[in-house]
Amino acid sequence: MKSKEFRMPVFGIGPLYVITCLILTIVALCLHFKGYLYKGELSKGKIFFIITGILLILLGIYLWVQAVIVQKINKKVKENKLITTGAYSIVRNPVYSAFIFLFTGILLLTANYILLILPFIYWAFLTILMKNTEEKWLKNEFGKEYAIYLNEVNRIIPWIRKK
Repeated sequence: MKSKEFRMPVFGIGPLYVITCLILTIVALCLHFKGYLYKGELSKGKIFFIITGILLILLGIYLWVQAVIVQKINKKVKENKLITTGAYSIVRNPVYSAFIFLFTGILLLTANYILLILPFIYWAFLTILMKNTEEKWLKNEFGKEYAIYLNEVNRIIPWIRKK
């Protein structure tokens, strides 16, 4: 079902998504450090937020490295190949997931619970973008193969699938 006339962009909606979430994260950090969100700062349990933040940052880096460097996603997109192995076997969009984890981890380092609304905004924004762009392109390009993959692998949150 591969079409010769359309090629999905190598970066897809990535730049729009990452830049938007980066700006939201920076604004949130500025508001936090300027003291505007002081009511959300935790006095107890900061260590839990910090450790979780570090783990999420590391998970984000790991997912990005696996998708971009190990599995060479840019090359596969140029070759018009659907990847369903490796990082792509546990999450359909490991690069975007990596950025969600990275930005969420950075926010957690502040130990400010008000900032925890942002990961839900990141998730909703990505879901809307994916449903209206890349998922449509991939369904058109790979047909039933992609439809099966959609049902087996989560869009954003990594999950080991049962075989």
